[in-house]
Amino acid sequence: MPVVDIHTHVYPPAYVSLLRGRPSLPFIRTFDGNDRLIILPGENDPSTPSTSRGRPVGPNYWDINQKIAFMDAHCIDISVLSLANPWLDFLDPHEAAGTAMDINDDINRICNEHPGRLYAFGALPLSSTANVVVSEVQRLKSLKYMRGVIMGTTGLGRGLDDPSMDPIWKALEDTDSMIFLHPHYGLPGDVYGPRKGEYGHVLPLALGFPLETTIAVTRMYLSGVWDRFSRLKVLIAHSGGTLPFLAGRIESCIVHDAHLMKENKAPRRNLWEVLKQNVYLDAVIYSEVGFKTVVHASGADRLLFGTDHPFFPPLNDGDKEWLSVTLNGKAVKDACGMNKEAIDMVMGDNAVRILQLTDQSPQN
Repeated sequence: MPVVDIHTHVYPPAYVSLLRGRPSLPFIRTFDGNDRLIILPGENDPSTPSTSRGRPVGPNYWDINQKIAFMDAHCIDISVLSLANPWLDFLDPHEAAGTAMDINDDINRICNEHPGRLYAFGALPLSSTANVVVSEVQRLKSLKYMRGVIMGTTGLGRGLDDPSMDPIWKALEDTDSMIFLHPHYGLPGDVYGPRKGEYGHVLPLALGFPLETTIAVTRMYLSGVWDRFSRLKVLIAHSGGTLPFLAGRIESCIVHDAHLMKENKAPRRNLWEVLKQNVYLDAVIYSEVGFKTVVHASGADRLLFGTDHPFFPPLNDGDKEWLSVTLNGKAVKDACGMNKEAIDMVMGDNAVRILQLTDQSPQN
């Protein structure tokens, strides 16, 4: 059985150079001799201690040899790389297309240097027009190691339910491209209360990211995206946020909503149907209980192991073990028990089958 990590990020050299040269968010800055990635509003407040501004970044983010060493240390055979948030959403519209091509080509080159071990999801120039994005979606199919795209929840700036996204959904459907949907902005900071500053990044990471994802996918559902583009394939990060747990509640609220029913705006397809036919989930869930929930929601044949590397590094200097790997792997094995076939599917076989992880370009 190959072990495949489908949720693993990289900041290729071209992207790091871009972030280092930017005068405004997002950017990489050096504080007290340490590089920090500042990507969210409020993270660069001068009154905030430098050790709390953004996140520390180092060679794990861009040195592909360290990625390979991480894979070897944790017995990971194949990784499907993706650019991490904030992707290319911040670019000037006139620069977006060229930058996307350069960075996607850079990642494809990196994969080519490690054949059979690395594949990737391409980044899209979503700050540009839909036509420009569609062109890059189509071009990515010609790059040998690309297996889909990674996308945030804002789409072209107005959300994934905005009608301006329809040409992009059609292109992604027509090219049979997997969409890796990943959060970035979380929720507005004031929802966490006046003492939120006392709790580090726990509230936005543990709660904000999953709820951002859940809201985005539910908006897609309510607006009929899944009805209009019934062949879309979407891999949702962090095991779907809270969607598997809340799907029943969402369905109940829809059928009891007088406005939706009167205006005949309720989705035609059942949300459970979408979860089992269009949605794939990574297994970045960290617990047996959570994993069992997503198995019931989407099916073990649609779950794919991931680590979220290079985030959540070892807790102490000298530690070799990344808990993001061991906790997610343990959740899969504890939940599946003696069912080795199910374990093998989630840990690698599903990814090989669904993403066509061979040295050949994928077949449409």
